[in-house]
Amino acid sequence: MSETETSVFFTAKSEDTGKRLDGFIGESSGEISRSFAAKLIESGAVTVNGLAETSKKYKVAEGDEIEVCVPEPESIDAKPEDIPLDIVYEDDDLLVVNKPRGMVVHPAPGNYTGTLVNALMYHCGENLSAINGCLRPGIVHRIDKDTSGLLVVAKSDRAHESLSAQLAQHSVTRRYTALVYNNLKEDEGTVDAPIGRDPGDRFRRAVTDRNGKRAVTHWRVLERFGRFTLIEARLETGRTHQIRVHMSYIRHPLAGDPLYGPKKQPFSFSGQLLHAGILGFNHPADGRYMEFKAELPEEFRKVLEELRKRYGEGNS
Repeated sequence: MSETETSVFFTAKSEDTGKRLDGFIGESSGEISRSFAAKLIESGAVTVNGLAETSKKYKVAEGDEIEVCVPEPESIDAKPEDIPLDIVYEDDDLLVVNKPRGMVVHPAPGNYTGTLVNALMYHCGENLSAINGCLRPGIVHRIDKDTSGLLVVAKSDRAHESLSAQLAQHSVTRRYTALVYNNLKEDEGTVDAPIGRDPGDRFRRAVTDRNGKRAVTHWRVLERFGRFTLIEARLETGRTHQIRVHMSYIRHPLAGDPLYGPKKQPFSFSGQLLHAGILGFNHPADGRYMEFKAELPEEFRKVLEELRKRYGEGNS
């Protein structure tokens, strides 16, 4: 629990048996509405008998020990900051940015400055979509802090709605380059497995039927380096940590990913070796298909050079 959270505890009685978790919390608290309880549950802020429960439809049983971590209200505004941006494309409706590894996309607890949003607010002024609120202006989709690569940012609500619809229809092209552990036996494959919050750790995602949503990742081998393989991963869906979770699920976690793979870093590199290199979509204004490419960052290239020296030129 952080300093900005308060824990509230409940014990279910016999008359509570069968009640939905969100309803039970709302009735028992008196200060937490059922709808807010549902949001807290889905965010992983509720545990039942010590384990995270992310389904608001969970049926309470007599004796259940329930803890709710309620965030303290905060008044936070994202501020414009003069941070350099690698802008690949820009027009009146949108811009495509090549995000560096280590940059957080939008402000969140522990990262209220130095984010992509702070930089975008300085560059674009008020010309950013307001659909996602004051902390996420213009943000249509995200990539993780330690993932580098391409993001499309909406300047107008119209553009945001169009791009969001394309993402929901799985028509946006998103191709990533990743270095994974171990040798993949096949040259290509697909992981079709639902992803949701890890029931035992609210900071992780996992393949789970309990609270998971369908997630599909297509992969193909680019080069093989002994105990490492370079792949291209294509997202059909876009769940949080999807590539990281799916590759770990098939026992090929991303190199450098301490959350889903070995804790020890195999290279002098902080974070997972994952780069969003190709992004394509239909322009919101005229429908024309646009596709952009960002080369691998220098640190990623140096790791591959090291592997090629160690194992020879990789075999595709």
